[in-house]
Amino acid sequence: IQNLVKVFSNCSSPAVDGLSINFYESQITAFLGHNGAGKTTTMSVLTGMFPPTSGTATIYGKDIRSDMDSIRMSLGMCPQYNILFQHMTVAEHILFYTLLKGRPIAEAEEEVENMLQDLGLPHKRDELTQNLSGGMQRKLSVALAFVGGAKVVILDEPTSGVDPYSRRSIWDLLLKYRLGRTVIMSTHHMDEADLLSDRVAIISQGRLCCCGSPIFLKNCFGAGFYLTLVRRMKHEPPNVRNWENETFCLSETQ
Repeated sequence: IQNLVKVFSNCSSPAVDGLSINFYESQITAFLGHNGAGKTTTMSVLTGMFPPTSGTATIYGKDIRSDMDSIRMSLGMCPQYNILFQHMTVAEHILFYTLLKGRPIAEAEEEVENMLQDLGLPHKRDELTQNLSGGMQRKLSVALAFVGGAKVVILDEPTSGVDPYSRRSIWDLLLKYRLGRTVIMSTHHMDEADLLSDRVAIISQGRLCCCGSPIFLKNCFGAGFYLTLVRRMKHEPPNVRNWENETFCLSETQ
């Protein structure tokens, strides 16, 4: 992304203000920022939903201003809401989105079987999506962004509104499929960004505040806590808890 600016006609301040950042293949980059920071707008510009006001971005050497049609053939997107057809089954969704990317039917059918196994949903292959739980629907929506050989995958809050079990399944899916792909993911969860991402980009008011690996950002800006525990004396009975011999010291350190 090179000096990207996006200004909407009904707003005086830019939603994205001179953003420049690089994303790398086989890495997950987490976008962190408050509501209205510009995360979704940036992703919408990268996928061609909105044209940039100024600046540009190149995806595998192709410019989003002129080559969006060819870029989309290797682009996967999962927005904040699920894009599912209520009267289609799980297997039909995977097949449909794979064929949209121009894959031959034999290759698409093979991808259906592989994706059902990776999702843990082989028993739901013929189930209508309207009958799936919210977590399963979200998991399917995330998986559809990876089908058809997508090289660049953009995920807008992929785990929002899902239960902890489904959230963990989505994490496993992202880690398994990131090899050979450039994955951009927005999230509000610090633990999610820390566990999944190779690099974290924090933006505010449409501008990049800092970018680097989670460890690098912690060393530069992190504030932590020390918890010191003193064990109970050995001569005391195991069923007696003497709080005078236990010390809890919680101190903030820069």
